[in-house]
Amino acid sequence: MSMPSGARAAVPQIPEAVHRRRWAILVVLMFSLLIVVLDNSILNVAVKTIASPAPTGLGATQSELEWAINAYTLVFAGFLFTAGLLGDRIGRKKVLLFGILLFGVGSALAAMSGSPAQLITWRALMGFGAAFVMPATLAVLMNVFEREEQPRAIGIWAGSVGVAIAIGPITGGLLLEHFWWGSIFLVNVPVVAVALTAMVLLVPDSKDPNPGRTDPFGVALSIVGLVLLVYGIIRGGQLADFADPVVLLSSLGGLLVLAWFVWHEKRSSHPAIDISYFREPSFAAAVAAIALVFFALMGVTFFSAFYMQSVRGWSALQAGLMLLPLAAAQMIFAPRARLLVDRFGARATCTGGMLLVALGLASFALFDGTTPVWVLCLLFFVQGTGMAHVMTPVTVSVMQALPREKAGSGSAVNNTFRQVGGALGVAVLGSVLSTVYRGDIEGHLGAVPAGARQAAGESIEATLGIADKLGPAGAPLVASANDAFLKAMHVTAVGSASVALVGTLVVALFMPGKPPAGREPGGSGEDDRSVRAAGAGR
Repeated sequence: MSMPSGARAAVPQIPEAVHRRRWAILVVLMFSLLIVVLDNSILNVAVKTIASPAPTGLGATQSELEWAINAYTLVFAGFLFTAGLLGDRIGRKKVLLFGILLFGVGSALAAMSGSPAQLITWRALMGFGAAFVMPATLAVLMNVFEREEQPRAIGIWAGSVGVAIAIGPITGGLLLEHFWWGSIFLVNVPVVAVALTAMVLLVPDSKDPNPGRTDPFGVALSIVGLVLLVYGIIRGGQLADFADPVVLLSSLGGLLVLAWFVWHEKRSSHPAIDISYFREPSFAAAVAAIALVFFALMGVTFFSAFYMQSVRGWSALQAGLMLLPLAAAQMIFAPRARLLVDRFGARATCTGGMLLVALGLASFALFDGTTPVWVLCLLFFVQGTGMAHVMTPVTVSVMQALPREKAGSGSAVNNTFRQVGGALGVAVLGSVLSTVYRGDIEGHLGAVPAGARQAAGESIEATLGIADKLGPAGAPLVASANDAFLKAMHVTAVGSASVALVGTLVVALFMPGKPPAGREPGGSGEDDRSVRAAGAGR
C-alpha cells in the first residue's frame, strides 16, 4: 500500500520522533477509547439491576433506562461537532485530556446517584466529556500515521471497540455480583487516571494551522432537534400511542429543527459540518452505513440484555460472557478488513458485512426461551464479523476524504453519525418493543390491582416485579410476561434487520469498488484529497 513519490512529498511529513513511537501512541488512544465504549457496554448488562427496586437498584422504568443511555449518547453526539472543531483549533491533546478528566468526574458522580433522574444527569455529563475524547483519538491517529499505514491503524482502532465489548459486560457482571450497582461507574475512575498519565507522557499535540470559526448556533440546533425527536419517539412507546399530540409535536418539531440545521449549515461561512462533503456518494454512503449499522445494533443490544437476564434468567456475568464471541470477532477481523478491501474493494467488503449483520439480527426472530447457548454464541460471532467488515472500511473512507489538518472535523462527522444512529436505534426499537409488549400483556393483567396495572404493563421487569409480589398466584403472569416479551422481541428483530438491509443497499449502490491499478487501495477509492489540499496551499 504505497503512495507515489510525488504525493508523499506533497503531504507534510510526520516528525521522526513521533513516527518512532506511533504504535505506543495508538495503544494509548485505544485505552482512551476503551473507557468511553466500556461504559456503555457495562450499562447494557446492568439495566436489569438498575431497574430493580431499591436497595438493589434504582427502580428505573424502561423509559428511564432508555434515557440513561440516550442522555449519554445525545449529549455526546450533540457536542462532537464543537469538540472536533476545538481540537483542530486549540490542539487535540488538550481537548482529549479535558474530556478524559471530565468523564472521570462524571463517572464518580454517577456511581453515587440516588435516583434515576440523578443517574441521567451524570450520564449526560459523562457524555459531554466523552464528546471530547472519541474524535480526538481518531484525529491524533491520522496525524501520527502516514497515509499508507492509516487503514491498518484505523482497523486496530475499530477493533479496540471489540475489546471494550468483551471487558465491559464481564467486568460489569463481576462487579454486580460482588458490589452495588454504582461500582460499574466507579471502575472508570482508575482507568481514567492511567489514561491521563499515559496521554501526558506519550501523545503529541497537533492542530489545524488555519482553523475556521466554530458554529455554536449550528450545534445548538442539532442538540435541540435530536432531543425533541427522540423524546417524541420514547414518549410514543410509553403511551403506546404515536398519534398523541405531545408525541406528534415533539417529533415534528425535532424534524423541523434538524431541517433548519441542514439549511443553516449549507449557508454558513463556518459550518459545523461541511455539507459539500456529502455530495461525494462514497462519503455519504459511508456515514449513512455507520448510522444504520449502529441504529440496528444498539437497539438489539438493549433488548437482548432483557432477553438473557429476564427471560432466560441468567446473571449479569453470564449475560456478559455471552457477548465474548461478538468481541472476539471484532478483535480478529477489524484489523484485517483492509486486506479484503485491497482485494475486493470497499463496496463488496461492506455489502458482505452488512448482510452478515442483517442475518444475525433477523435470527433473534426465531429465538425462544430454550434456544441453545451455542446458537446464541454463533449469532453474536456472525454479528461481530459483519460489523468488523463494515466499520473499518467506512471509517477509512470518511477519514481519508478530508485533509489531515481537518482530522478533528472528519472524526466528529464519523462519530456523530455513529452515536446518533445508536441513540435513535435505542429510542425507536425500544419504543417498538415497549408498544408491542404492552399491547400483548394488557390482557393478562386481570389479577393485578387496578392501580398498578399501567406500571406493570410498561416493561417485562415491571411485570415480573408485580408477579413476585403476588407470590404463587403470580406464576401464570410470569409465563405471560415471557411470551409477550418474546413476541415483542421478534417484531423488533425484524425491524432492526430491515434497517440493516437498507444499509446493505446503500453501501452496495454508493460505496466505491475495487480501486483501478495504480490508485492507492485501502482508502475510500477517491483521489487523495489531502495531497490536493497540500498542493493547493503551496
